[in-house]
Parts: sequence; structure tokens; C-alpha cells
Amino acid sequence: MNTSLRFPRGLYGVSPEWDDTNQMLAAIRAAAAGGMSAFQWRRKTAAPDERIEQARQVVQLCRDLGVISIINDDWRLAALIDADGVHLGRDDGSLADARLALGPEKIVGCSCYNEPALAERALLADVDYVAFGAMYPSSVKPDAVRALPEHLRQAQQIVANAEGARPAVVAIGGITAENAQAVVQAGADSIAVISGLFLAPDIEAAARRCTELFI
Repeated sequence: MNTSLRFPRGLYGVSPEWDDTNQMLAAIRAAAAGGMSAFQWRRKTAAPDERIEQARQVVQLCRDLGVISIINDDWRLAALIDADGVHLGRDDGSLADARLALGPEKIVGCSCYNEPALAERALLADVDYVAFGAMYPSSVKPDAVRALPEHLRQAQQIVANAEGARPAVVAIGGITAENAQAVVQAGADSIAVISGLFLAPDIEAAARRCTELFI
């Protein structure tokens, strides 16, 4: 089995829809102290100027902390602020265009929902990870399609034949420190967590519990 990954193994934090930049930066520091290896900045409602400024501060803090920074939905913004990469959903543009624009050194990840065939196609665009979910009911996306542990196992078979470091398999959707072990055992190299991390009473402790599942 190819264990060398193109995206960090472990906890992948995803931002809540927070306007307060100081709150977000403090939460990132706490999660990083608990072992978070990557962070996705995901804002759907902010005004353009606010988006750029908050994202820029997030990327700089992640760089200072040694945490991989990913921008949700928008490879142009990722390029503008020199983030480490981008995450694209089904309606967020071409993976091939994102790879061409960002270059070979940046990270490109994508949502595959509950469709392993999307992962097969994504590999043709040279992605670094494929994400499946929602694994559990999600308060952030209550209408999201549900993925199964079997989809993670199928994804591992799809990425297994990559030459050199292989794309990672990411699980997302309703994941908490309490229910994450099942998806890790099913084949998730990384778990993307929003509410279960950043709305936890103790962010650092929640991050540590998630991180320990990968030790």
C-alpha cells in the first residue's frame, strides 16, 4: 500500500462562517496547538473586500504555524493571496483550470460526495486529495448527500495505484472527535471538521482527540 501522501494525514479544520477575524485566528491557533495539520478557509457570505482581508490573515497565520492553508471554492483568491491550495466542489469550476493556474506545487482538492467515479476523473486533473461526505448528518449542510464507509474504501482502491506520493482520501460532514474513528478505520487519511472542532467547548482538546486517532 502506498502510504506517502500529497496532502497531510490527520485533522483538517474547516472554518465556520465567522465575520470576526480575531475569533477565527484564535481558533486556528488553538486547533493547531491540538495538532491540526491543514485548515480550509470557507466563507460563503462575506463581502469581497472582507473576504480578501480575512483570507489573507488566515493564510499568513497558517504559514506561521506550519499549517497547510486551503481556500474553499475560489482558486483565483487562492492564487491572489498565495494560499497553499484550493478546494473545489462540483460547481466551482474546472479542476484542470485550477491546476494549470496554481501550478504543480500548490494543492488542489475536490468534493466527490458519494461518487467514487468523480474521484477517478479528478485524478486525471492531478488532484492532491478527494473528499467524500457527508459521512454523518451535517448542521452546516443539512441537505448534503450521505456517503458511506464503503465509499472511502473504494476511494482508497482508486488512489492506491498512483505513482509516487498518492492523493489523500478525506472524509467530511458531521464528523466529531466522538464519531471519527469509524471513518478513519474505513480509510480516511484526513478528517475535515467544522462544528465538531470550532464549536467545541475546548477547541485545542477537540483537535487533540481527533489527531490522536491517526497516531
